[in-house]
Amino acid sequence: MLILLTNDDGIYAPGIRALEKELRQIADVCVVSPAVEQSGVGHSVTFLSPIVVREEFENDKPRGWAVEGSPADCVKLGLFEFCPRKPDLVVSGINGGLNAGINVLYSGTVAAAIEGAFFGLTSVAVSLEYTEHAEFSKAAVLARKVILQILEQKGPEPQLFNVNIPTAALVGTPEVKIVPMGLDRYGEAYEKRIDPRGRAYYWATNDPPPQPGETETDLTALSKGDVTVTPLDFDLTKHKYFSQMMSWKFQL
Repeated sequence: MLILLTNDDGIYAPGIRALEKELRQIADVCVVSPAVEQSGVGHSVTFLSPIVVREEFENDKPRGWAVEGSPADCVKLGLFEFCPRKPDLVVSGINGGLNAGINVLYSGTVAAAIEGAFFGLTSVAVSLEYTEHAEFSKAAVLARKVILQILEQKGPEPQLFNVNIPTAALVGTPEVKIVPMGLDRYGEAYEKRIDPRGRAYYWATNDPPPQPGETETDLTALSKGDVTVTPLDFDLTKHKYFSQMMSWKFQL
């Protein structure tokens, strides 16, 4: 099995290093990752400038490729330029910080997995709750186990998955919950400040997710300390409403 491994925190980030170590126990791994952090870039791709790439070495051995571009760029280049053959799986992570709820729409980590799914490959995004001294090595062990069990149980068709690991899950034997993406709005507050020249600027306050409600989602399960697995899709068509619209009439 060949795994294309990427992230949005950069090729030197501890999350991708830990996951690379674990995944190399079960497969060949091709690392193609941003040269610098690309958090929050979503599914951006580079069209208007050249993409510089350099091969990275560790202990005089080739490790992978550092891309001066977005996570989606990395997956494209990995598939068409750097993987020795078509990969069987695309894995993105481990991200430093959860990518759950509406954050899925902003996440470069998830976007890289979506890019793999575009090309008909099973793809998994993996994220760990942010703490200053995150234990990525423990999270990588959990991620490897979850990924293997996903591959064992999924059908033959390629599928896109989003996996989130709360800090609490790194102790004991956590549960894995299959849950939908939460849709509650949060993190919209800004703190206004004034710079030395009298100009206003704003810092996003990164408000915590809403309190658990009646419906279980990735946000509520994570708040309980569960590892979450969410199947995603990149088809944004609202098919139920599309059917209603078929009777509409337009005149120009």
